[in-house]
Amino acid sequence: MSTEPPTPAPLEEATRHLQRALTERFEAHPRGASSHPPVVVPLGAADAFRAEGDPHGASRGGANVHLTAQAVLIGPWGATDAATAACGGCLARRWQRLRSRSERDALEVGTAPHPVGDWPVLPDYAVDAVWALYEAVLHSGRPAAAGRPAGDWHTAADLPLPQVSRVDLATLRVTTLPLLAEPQCPHCSPPSPAASEAAPATLCSRPKPAPDRYRLRSARSYPMPRGALANPVCGALGEGTWLNVTSPTTAPVAGSVFVRTYAGLSDVTWSGQANSFEASRDLAFLEGLERYAGIHRRRGGQVVEDSYDGLRARGEHAVDPRECGTYAPETYRDDPMVAPFDPARTIPWVRGHSLRDERPVLVPTRLVHYGAGLASDNFVFESSNGCATGSCLEEAVLFGLLELIERDAFLLAWYGRARLTEIDLDSCRGEAVRAMTARAALQGYDVHAFDNRVDLAVPVVTGLAVRRDGGPGTLSFAAGARLDPEDAVEAALSEVLSYIPHLDRQVEEDRGELEAMARDFRQVRHLTHHARLFGLPEMAAHAREYLEPVAVRPLGDVYRDWQRIRPRSGDLRDDVLLCRDELVRAGFDVIVVDQTSPEQERMGLTTVSTVVPGLLPIDFGWSRQRAPRMPRMRSAFRRAGWRSTDLTDAELRMVPHPFP
Repeated sequence: MSTEPPTPAPLEEATRHLQRALTERFEAHPRGASSHPPVVVPLGAADAFRAEGDPHGASRGGANVHLTAQAVLIGPWGATDAATAACGGCLARRWQRLRSRSERDALEVGTAPHPVGDWPVLPDYAVDAVWALYEAVLHSGRPAAAGRPAGDWHTAADLPLPQVSRVDLATLRVTTLPLLAEPQCPHCSPPSPAASEAAPATLCSRPKPAPDRYRLRSARSYPMPRGALANPVCGALGEGTWLNVTSPTTAPVAGSVFVRTYAGLSDVTWSGQANSFEASRDLAFLEGLERYAGIHRRRGGQVVEDSYDGLRARGEHAVDPRECGTYAPETYRDDPMVAPFDPARTIPWVRGHSLRDERPVLVPTRLVHYGAGLASDNFVFESSNGCATGSCLEEAVLFGLLELIERDAFLLAWYGRARLTEIDLDSCRGEAVRAMTARAALQGYDVHAFDNRVDLAVPVVTGLAVRRDGGPGTLSFAAGARLDPEDAVEAALSEVLSYIPHLDRQVEEDRGELEAMARDFRQVRHLTHHARLFGLPEMAAHAREYLEPVAVRPLGDVYRDWQRIRPRSGDLRDDVLLCRDELVRAGFDVIVVDQTSPEQERMGLTTVSTVVPGLLPIDFGWSRQRAPRMPRMRSAFRRAGWRSTDLTDAELRMVPHPFP
């Protein structure tokens, strides 16, 4: 039997050494009433999301020195408002989310990490540097301005936040970065109402800046803490943002972060596409916050745990997920990631509100928070479809419903082989459309826009860019739905222009894989596959209806009927009600689930998931397509008066959709 002492966990010996050294200096130094004794914990030695397996879990909340393999983090310190305060547990969670895929998997789903040597080494000069910074920001009671962020990367909204100072152990360079509190931190997050106690989604009157303006505030007007949202130590959305200065059509800004979902770690990218990098950055952060709120529930409180049958037996109103579409039986048979919905099985539910019936309704969590999931509720892979952010509930609901209507119409036209009317882009009044067509032409593309309405009156436009010489990157699709038809055209074309500069390269890089997909659609498995597949010249044959439109008409003629019923009031609530009433008349319920995270709430933002059971949902991966199996796919054209009978299976275009 071995008598050797157990090998210490990674960083443990260095943590103990640093704790002793800082404690000695602290005790030898005169202390004021506002001083804080050092509490040192390691980062990267245990999973900070599972306190039961973390030997330092109990002390993380009060820790103010955090040792990593490369640096020492001091803080949080300097919060100027109790409402923004954060603790060491918040920092540990934010820091861990920014680690690499291999690090996160080792900490979160792998076996315990093992040290390969004594690391980090902490010579006296490194400890002296850590103590000097610790004394400056925590011990003296006079937080130092040195090392605080400056410049355009941070905003005024970052300054009241708690700060984290980082000492690089190789260079002794000091950087200071802002930290947003982690809303589900077990050490400092206040309890929030349970899902069953959530307030109903009551629509209020919201004056608009003008009758045809649907955003009540500009993206730039929100107090966006850019530094806390994107920094390499504790960024809530990722390590930073990057610019694509080579894009000839837009000024893209993007960021990304690994998010753990039921499918493992997913690389979630968020981006903004505008005509300036400044505007794109604001849009990117808004999209990143929307995805942050939508992927997982960010508030505490209990979800409802019950089966669908159990809820119905108790008289609860609940969405039957089968109304939102199901996969083919062979998918459930062959795909180990999914299983048919079982109404007798207990699953988690969140509280929503029906705008049709003005009553609460329970919605399966998997249909709302699209990164969450359990083995018991793996009946579908959901997406962010219908999730939207705005300055208030009404604005978020409006744009969530517009997105649902847009994707539904696109899928109806694609799978139903619709012959759409093309819009004469020369008839558009604004300069934006002409500028976009000119930019596309410089890239060798002709752009087209089609009226994609079927049985709903709300304007939906499908955009299509066609490469003139038929080379790789042949077709690029997108869509937009807006209450102003010209805004819908701009939205669709703007999306198209964001894809075409890179499509030919993407096709050439993956040509062999894409050609295999063209021969066997079952190889289309991921979101990116759909759009890239139609960059192959041979796939243009499947989009013949778009290349041979039934007619080309001026925008005003196409939407003359809509202009007669379109709301012209100064109240955003009227616009939401119009969308709701269109959907209700078509036989659907309209459900709203509030997803707003505490971080968004402080910025004046609201995020919702809008759910309309029965509308065609967008799916990615050929074996996971719900739309072709749903009743609406067959009845919508008859309901619109386009034909006298429902579509048959043989009439469907059973080809993967090209939606990006």
